[in-house]
Amino acid sequence: MALDRIDRNILRLLQKDGRLSNKELAAEVNLAPSTCFERVKRLRESGVLLDLNASVDADALGVGLQALVAVRLAQHSREDVESFHRHALSLEEVLAVYHVTGRQDFVLHIAVRDTEHLRDLAMDAFTTRTEVAHIETSLVFEFDRKPVLPDYL
Repeated sequence: MALDRIDRNILRLLQKDGRLSNKELAAEVNLAPSTCFERVKRLRESGVLLDLNASVDADALGVGLQALVAVRLAQHSREDVESFHRHALSLEEVLAVYHVTGRQDFVLHIAVRDTEHLRDLAMDAFTTRTEVAHIETSLVFEFDRKPVLPDYL
């Protein structure tokens, strides 16, 4: 789908604040509300705009620790890669799954209550998997999310 300047501006604004009303969004991009609504609808229907997510304070929910878990598989058969990928996605502690190149095969962003929860997750959900050869865990001190749509597009 070809995006024009207005579509890109709509996406940037929604990435910054998905709670903008259609009226507010239309005013920001200098469109009539009905035209703006149709553009947002087209962006959703075409699959460009996937969803609008709420940002949640992890600490307020009892998530005391976040980590990146790098996973190296023992073998790289399609079956093992897909099996581990499905498994990682099924874990409620996993926030994001990245299938990557390099020394590691996957990097998982996880959120847990504390170090005991992290240890148990590593032992029960990763090291017991036959396709996993090695894991390496890095604690996340802090992170900031940037919009996906950069200004140069």
